[in-house]
Amino acid sequence: MSRIPFVKLEGAGNDFVLIDATADSDGDTPNLAKIDWPSLAPWLCDRHFGIGADGILLLLPSARADIQMIVINSDGSVAEMCGNGIRCVARYWHDTGRMRASMLRVETAAGILTPTFGADRQIRVPMGVPRLNRHEIPMIGPPGQPVVSEFFPELGLAISAVSMGNPHAVAFVADLDQLSFETLGPQLSCSERFPQGANASFAQRLGPHTIRLKVWERGVGPTLACGTAACAAVVAGTLENRLDHKANVLLPGGALLIEWVADGMVYM
Repeated sequence: MSRIPFVKLEGAGNDFVLIDATADSDGDTPNLAKIDWPSLAPWLCDRHFGIGADGILLLLPSARADIQMIVINSDGSVAEMCGNGIRCVARYWHDTGRMRASMLRVETAAGILTPTFGADRQIRVPMGVPRLNRHEIPMIGPPGQPVVSEFFPELGLAISAVSMGNPHAVAFVADLDQLSFETLGPQLSCSERFPQGANASFAQRLGPHTIRLKVWERGVGPTLACGTAACAAVVAGTLENRLDHKANVLLPGGALLIEWVADGMVYM
């Protein structure tokens, strides 16, 4: 019988099964890079009959960076990026003694990202410059201006759309606790206006530097946290003149500090 080593990690409650396929396999371990992980993901991520997770993080060798990260959602779909996932990867690489410096170069489907470790062991990730035009998100409709507070009559909500390497739809609401999240989450995530689906986020402004956030993640469902959604929510809040470029994002699983700086880069 073959064994498959794995590590379970979480970032702000966003949890993952990490499979490290960067090393050579031995006699007891199959070639991890050749396993059909998308087919196994629904079983592995099942919280009753499997390990239980929001998704799988598959680490592979990279010719362009220190490692390559592939993100597989719990339904077997592949995501372009995962903010909490890359923080978990950085922590794993650091704690296994393989970081040669304070910065790690990680190849993702959204490009090469470079999480860094601070003196306080917190991880700072440059998440990239948000893409705001419809065709970049992608979202159906005429290209051009950013999608800011566009009203969706079928939902009764105004939506701002942002790509952080993956598509996000953000709605600011008066009170998260009064929101029909289990109904509106999948409706917005699967809206026909988003041909590739979207991560649906609902935000409540508590002040110019603080929001609460609940996320219905594409391919996963409700999650305790989503790093790229937190970034998208701060970008959307800034574009809607609700936030001042930097905010604490309070998610059910914990808090993330997000900053959208003058050169366009978003840091988590």
